Amino acid sequence: MLNPSFKHSTAAITLLVLSANALAAEVVDNPYGLSALWAQGDGVAKATLLILIIMSMGSWYVIFTKLAEQSRVLRYAKTAQNNFWNAGDVRQGADGLEVDSPFRFIAEKGLESAGKHTGLLGNINFNDWVTMSIQRAMNNVQSRMQDGLAVLATVGSTAPFVGLFGTVWGIYNALVKIGMSGQASIDKVAGPVGESLIMTAIGLAVAVPAVLGYNWLVRRNKVAMEEVHAFGADLHAVLLGSAESGPANQ
Repeated sequence: MLNPSFKHSTAAITLLVLSANALAAEVVDNPYGLSALWAQGDGVAKATLLILIIMSMGSWYVIFTKLAEQSRVLRYAKTAQNNFWNAGDVRQGADGLEVDSPFRFIAEKGLESAGKHTGLLGNINFNDWVTMSIQRAMNNVQSRMQDGLAVLATVGSTAPFVGLFGTVWGIYNALVKIGMSGQASIDKVAGPVGESLIMTAIGLAVAVPAVLGYNWLVRRNKVAMEEVHAFGADLHAVLLGSAESGPANQ
């Protein structure tokens, strides 16, 4: 004969299992979320969400394109280090570099400045003239390498505020609707307010990769520009030595 307490325990366990199965079988439709935010949002909310999407796409595009560009510059730096300084003169060294290499661009500008040291420009000290020309070329390379970084800085600094604006606007509309309906139950308040907070989360999701990408790319730019400045300084010394020995390389 079974113990009565055992019977009660078995009945309780059976009841819990049946209750759990009933809850699992019950399907609850969530009326809130990103899809509901888009479907129920007004023009301002949709425009804010589209702006955040565009900012995210733009920041990721800049990150990938600048990463590829920096990789090319570092590869060009290795080519210049291996090939340029082994050439017979600066002209041959420049011709041995890739056409779109910034190091070839600097070498071409250095040769051009050395060959144009005539007329009024001849009144400038040759050392100062070549230095200015190479420095301008390096500044041009640096400016091109910094293109697009302002986009990441802008997205990283403004995306959270754009998302916050969407949240404030959504909460405002939710409270207006609640006030007009005269019902302030928890489901009428918590649902729309929680839905509006999605905008803030999206703004942060857009801003964080932009900030991290900006800092990473700035660091890689610094490494690449160190190679550029080293090349420019060595080229300046070579051009001055060529000018002292003769005009053969100009």
